[in-house]
Amino acid sequence: MSTEIIVGLTGGIGSGKSAVCHEFERHSVPIVDADVAAREVVAPGSIGFTAVVQAFGEEILSSGTIDRKKLRQVIFADETKRATLEGILHPRIRENIDNQLAKLDSPYCILCVPLLVEKAGYRNVDRILIVDCPTEIQIRRVMERDDLTQAQVKAIMQTQATRDERLRVSDDVIENSGEFGELEAQVQILHAKYMAIAELTRREQQ
Repeated sequence: MSTEIIVGLTGGIGSGKSAVCHEFERHSVPIVDADVAAREVVAPGSIGFTAVVQAFGEEILSSGTIDRKKLRQVIFADETKRATLEGILHPRIRENIDNQLAKLDSPYCILCVPLLVEKAGYRNVDRILIVDCPTEIQIRRVMERDDLTQAQVKAIMQTQATRDERLRVSDDVIENSGEFGELEAQVQILHAKYMAIAELTRREQQ
């Protein structure tokens, strides 16, 4: 089992990565989501769960599970703690993702990685797809979605690549500040493009 090409999808917080992934799923494209992998590797009872609780204390727990909002507040206040968390999570997330990719059988797949640009790419990505929207829209969406203040959202954004930095490394861009129909149309065009690239890749490898 394999895929011909892996498309690394990323974008800033609030850009609409999940909405774009959902649209690709409607075309039966497999989605491997690093955020989902991050939750799986710290599920209660896992080695990752134990390591995180040992590092940050039981105050980050809520109803026996890791409260991501509480943990986020802890690490954003301390660069050292953020590095500690990344040291625990990233190797386990990469292993989880690699295991998922190895099981796929599809012309192409979407690998959604929020920090794809910040971590200088991912070794298995063939193309980089950026979900883009104006900064003010990002801020408004996250404030409404996560019940955060503008200052809190801006603090999160400062830990991420800038809009220009993301666009600079992109192979493809989806503009996601308009209506749903516009998003759907852009995904449909890219789906056809990726299917064609995958077919060309398959022929070249024969």
